[in-house]
Amino acid sequence: MENTTRIFGIRAVIEAIESGETIEKIFIQKGLSGNLFQELNRHLKSGDFNISYVPVEKLNKLSKGNHQGVVANISPIQYISLEELVERNKEGNPLYLLLDGLTDVRNFGAIIRTAECCGVSGIIIPTTGAAPVNADTIKTSAGAVFRVPIARVNHIKDALFHLQTYDIQVVAATEKTDQSIYDINLKKPTAIVMGNEAKGVSNSILKSANQKASLPMLGEIASLNVSVACGAILYEAVRQRI
Repeated sequence: MENTTRIFGIRAVIEAIESGETIEKIFIQKGLSGNLFQELNRHLKSGDFNISYVPVEKLNKLSKGNHQGVVANISPIQYISLEELVERNKEGNPLYLLLDGLTDVRNFGAIIRTAECCGVSGIIIPTTGAAPVNADTIKTSAGAVFRVPIARVNHIKDALFHLQTYDIQVVAATEKTDQSIYDINLKKPTAIVMGNEAKGVSNSILKSANQKASLPMLGEIASLNVSVACGAILYEAVRQRI
């Protein structure tokens, strides 16, 4: 399934930017030029956009109309800033979820659904290199994507440091540790980091986290699906907190 909204044409994308639409990704034809494109370029420099420069054949597949060398995917949700997310929860006992390089939209949707059920305060994802919120995400989340605040940041590592300044412990889920999630105190303000489906949490995040935690594996398969692992860890937090 495709993204909920797709627009094409340079002027349409400019107007979307000016009106404050949340743009998931912009595809621009390689070598594009002209006065109108220069106007678009000025807008792009004013913000942090996820841009891919692609051959015209890619754009032709994305759009049946006259795309003028530019196609954009509009997010069906409004993201919030990390600062706003932290401000909303500074008086409570927040439980955050950071997704480091998660790319599969169905895993993303399943994680959002579990997060909502577990009372997660907010989810934090990177602006680039992350699964988008599209129709598949919405369907797999059973609509939970509209209930859980999601913040986008330039770098997950910067978000980690920002949370730590508020005395929020960061716990990275990884099989590269002997410490069990069941031995970590999750009753206090906590941010749990889940990693990429293939590579897990990046090494730089592992080094910066306050704690590293694993789930016990009693079978012969070395790892769980990331959404399943996330559910097990979040429910350990729920168990401790109730």
